[in-house]
Amino acid sequence: MVFENIDFEKSISELNQSPKDVGSEVAFVGRSNAGKSTAINSITNRNSLAKTSKTPGRTQLINFFKVNENKRFVDLPGYGFAKASKEKQKSWNRLVTNYIKYRQSLKGVILIIDIRRGFGEMDLMFLDFYLPLNKQLHILLTKADKLSKQKQSLILNEAREIYGSIATIQIFSGTKKIGVTEAQDQVIRILESTK
Repeated sequence: MVFENIDFEKSISELNQSPKDVGSEVAFVGRSNAGKSTAINSITNRNSLAKTSKTPGRTQLINFFKVNENKRFVDLPGYGFAKASKEKQKSWNRLVTNYIKYRQSLKGVILIIDIRRGFGEMDLMFLDFYLPLNKQLHILLTKADKLSKQKQSLILNEAREIYGSIATIQIFSGTKKIGVTEAQDQVIRILESTK
């Protein structure tokens, strides 16, 4: 499976606006500014499929991208950082929580972690919520090009020691194209899983 024909399908602010709940979906989630949009664009080999921004928290809707008739990428709003009212943040959280909890076609999540920051409180809260759902998890340690190879290996090994039993984990840099093929393979694996 290649992602050449991937196209924006729709944005939603309420779960009932979602595309039909059939086929399989892989969702991208992570802290605002961890490199989620860059990761999506690198994996799909597009420059601006997902909108990147210098301002964290720009994705405020759930964005669906159609890979083919029954497979999708889903870009979830980033958590933390967003300069929005508490009320607005609550409604995004509710939207994301309900999507992850109730969406039957969601096969797994790509969790985006900035390798320099590591797992923050909100990442751990996300894992606490997500893991009991028993869906697949792949972790991208993004912005790896900002660190030396030695430091990358050290952080990757630590992450695998802690999370290796519940997730596949890799080093990634969208800007330097590090780990893109591995990430594509993992996305395909999730989309093609029958679980």
